[in-house]
Amino acid sequence: MYSKLMCVIAVAGVLAATQLRGQQAAVPAVPAVPGLPYAARAAAASIDAARIRANVRFLSLDLLEGRGPGTRGAELAAEYIATQFSLDGVKPAGENGTYFQSVPLMAVHTVEDKTKFGFVPASGERMELAYGTEIVSKDQTGEPTADIDAPIVFVGYGIHAPEYHWDDYAGVDMKGKIALVIVNEPPSNDEKFFKGRALTYYGRWTYKYEEAARRGAVGVLIVHRTDLASYGWDVVRNSQAIEKSYLQGDPDATLRAAAWIQHDVAQRLFTLAGLGDLDQAIDKAGRPGAFHAVELPVKLKGHVESRVRRYVSANVVGRVAGAGKGGNAVLYTAHYDHLGINPDAKGDNIYNGAADNGTGCGILLEMARAFAQSPARPPHDIYFSAVTAEEQGLLGSQYLGVHPPVPAGQIALDLNYDMILPIGIPRSMNLSGAERIDFWPTVQTVAKAFDLQLLPDPTPGAGHYYRSDHFSLARVGIPAFSVDQGELFEGHDEAWGHAQFMDYVAHHYHQPSDEFHADWDFSGNAKLARFGFVLGWLAGEQPKPVEWKAGDEFEAARKASQAK
Repeated sequence: MYSKLMCVIAVAGVLAATQLRGQQAAVPAVPAVPGLPYAARAAAASIDAARIRANVRFLSLDLLEGRGPGTRGAELAAEYIATQFSLDGVKPAGENGTYFQSVPLMAVHTVEDKTKFGFVPASGERMELAYGTEIVSKDQTGEPTADIDAPIVFVGYGIHAPEYHWDDYAGVDMKGKIALVIVNEPPSNDEKFFKGRALTYYGRWTYKYEEAARRGAVGVLIVHRTDLASYGWDVVRNSQAIEKSYLQGDPDATLRAAAWIQHDVAQRLFTLAGLGDLDQAIDKAGRPGAFHAVELPVKLKGHVESRVRRYVSANVVGRVAGAGKGGNAVLYTAHYDHLGINPDAKGDNIYNGAADNGTGCGILLEMARAFAQSPARPPHDIYFSAVTAEEQGLLGSQYLGVHPPVPAGQIALDLNYDMILPIGIPRSMNLSGAERIDFWPTVQTVAKAFDLQLLPDPTPGAGHYYRSDHFSLARVGIPAFSVDQGELFEGHDEAWGHAQFMDYVAHHYHQPSDEFHADWDFSGNAKLARFGFVLGWLAGEQPKPVEWKAGDEFEAARKASQAK
């Protein structure tokens, strides 16, 4: 009750301030786009940078304690978003007539000084592994202890990709065993083979865990090599040292040892097994037709102790009714969670998450208001979801994808907003993944009308498409991508924009210093909100559902969702 009351009081103050500012500000024009009615242009033009600013300011206050999932601060943020939806006329689309969709989670923290691993050959002494410097692991089952004694099978990259005629698991039964896999995916410059230099989902460590779990493996050892991973061991070590959350009951998260090992440790394992040079094996595993899985004469033995807490967080889901019936609904998403509080840090220990992702939520709320108060109803229903636990591995959006507000086959498009820096008006955009759907020509037309240059992904090998919430919707077949600003801004060259992003990443990303600044310029956030509004309206106007292009990795999921 207290948190709800605080929300209502805060919202009232925010609205009063933004209404005053909105009266003083000129309403910017929205360009004419083929198929976009005047009423939709007027609604998009009502999107107000001052309102976005006010929402970001509130969501990043110390009062919300960094919005860590399962904390009072996150609950307050969810109540605030729901209250804004209600005030603006956005209807509840959660459970039992509410705005909330309960997401059951469990957090696992490995107790390092009580966790032990070793390699045990068929004959010979156990080779102990130093936890932290040589191996890190998580038990995904949520049990407080786990004892592991299982044979190790080297399965190359650990990929089963029929569309590329690739199966590292061919002829091997993984039930009760440990999969030893190489980080990343087979190297390629051929766009028709694992998309060339671009990383596909097959190269993500999450896929390797999921695929092995589906085959009955009890554990996975990912071999880390810095040049292949594109990040050092310290990144792996730090990510595993903290608490990691999972969806309760996730059928693809059943490993007793979801682990990484250092490259030199894997080489010692290869020597112990009599397999020779690891790097030669890695090279062979990346060549079509050259690799076959092999079971090593070595077992992984370990004892894992974990501290586990179970909790429930919530996605906040709202709906604006459209004029049409049936399919072609549009979904907008943004995550509202952040990293919470670090109780061991000295000085400022609140991770406010103003840019990440107060900005995305501010945009989501303002677009919801504009749709709800539009003088004309959109072509089909519009859904808005502020999702939880993104920082824990896209868990809130994963749950939303499995439990969407309407069947996935009836959703034409998901547009996601995440970390839009309020530093001015963008002249360029990165829309990685948008080129993979047949709605791409319309995206290009709207971008040109908004004077936004569409740029290719600057780092295709990093696999950014698989690291934001839109991916959770794509996995169930929904055409989805994130709306991201590029590095070119009005009044500046690209070098200036690049410097701004590099400074944010170096000094503020996932740091307590990601705080609201009174001099931030939210005009660019408003522009990208209007851009997304127009795209969503036009997606609902399509005479047939938006589809993935033929041969895309998500095409099969789309067809399956529509068949239902």
